[in-house]
Amino acid sequence: MIPYGKHQIVDADIAAVVDVLENQFLTQGQMVPAFEQALCEYTQAKYCTAVNSGTSGLHVACLALGVGPGDWLWTSPNSFVASANCALYCGAKIDFVDIDPHTRNLDTDELAAKLQLAKREARLPKAIVVVHFAGLSCDMQAISALAREYDVKVIEDAAHGLGGFYKGRPIGSCQYSDIAVLSFHPVKSITTAEGGAVMTNDANLAERSVLFAKHGVTRDPDKLTEHHGPWYYQQHELGFNYRMSDIHAALGLSQLSRLASFITARKTLAHRYHKALAELPVQLPLPNDSTNDSSAWHLYMIELLSGDRKSVFEQLQSKGIGVNVHYIPIHLQPYYQRMGFTAGQFPCAEQFYQRAITLPLYPDLQIEQQDRVIQALREILK
Repeated sequence: MIPYGKHQIVDADIAAVVDVLENQFLTQGQMVPAFEQALCEYTQAKYCTAVNSGTSGLHVACLALGVGPGDWLWTSPNSFVASANCALYCGAKIDFVDIDPHTRNLDTDELAAKLQLAKREARLPKAIVVVHFAGLSCDMQAISALAREYDVKVIEDAAHGLGGFYKGRPIGSCQYSDIAVLSFHPVKSITTAEGGAVMTNDANLAERSVLFAKHGVTRDPDKLTEHHGPWYYQQHELGFNYRMSDIHAALGLSQLSRLASFITARKTLAHRYHKALAELPVQLPLPNDSTNDSSAWHLYMIELLSGDRKSVFEQLQSKGIGVNVHYIPIHLQPYYQRMGFTAGQFPCAEQFYQRAITLPLYPDLQIEQQDRVIQALREILK
């Protein structure tokens, strides 16, 4: 079976983890700060808080921005449920903005219209979580301009985005946002097994991110109201244990050194799909590569323009090709339907879901394996 996504682990990754196991602290040692610094250097963001998952990172981002009961948060329905759940964790209310059918990212025209209406109705969101779907950046310049106009905070859900670029800057630089959240799940650009990071250029948000990720506890002498001795700490917020361990950080640091080669491999494979599938009755993703803008190619999605998606999906799997579907629109999940969301509210996201299939794409995918995928699609869709 050819999986849709797969991590690459080499001897250097194993050695980095073993070194921590044998010679260093397993948690709260030197590897997490080293990984955070390396992520800052790569993304060009000033501050980084490493956490134990991208989901934790989204929660921390909301807490750092003060999202809470009575607030609204908007996001894309075309994402994993974590992009919306982070609002509910804080007691906030959630709503969605439909996607652009070409980019599959949040539609900025829809966002502008919805913000205008929300202002008239006095229910503007406190924050927007914008999702860089499949590794292609949203139109952050346009979103940032709208956010400033309506005084809305912007969180980038960049779980798919590490290794991509927008207007010449790495995704995660926070040039047009308050916070960006990365994910290091095994199928992402790099892996720490499980893990994430909260990036920002705002010192106050960075400080609050650390606080919420580490129990709400501080040992900073300048923040303490009393001083009992060098062992003393105080809890100032209701925080969480979202820390990343040194074991995970060591793996991430080793992986980050190969990120450029991972992205190059993904781009090469994506371009091969583009060329080979051009004559089939499918809608392909945008090429997404230019001098200043390029996708991280986390996923390669096709949309069937004819035929039954379930049948095509099952035929591909029967041929040993582990295709997948990303994503079931969040508002169609039973939990969200019980909140009042219904089918038909976000038609572009729903149409995309009904036609989408995720093809195998990962750095170690061999050309002969990709050719098997291509040939299978040709046979099924002929």
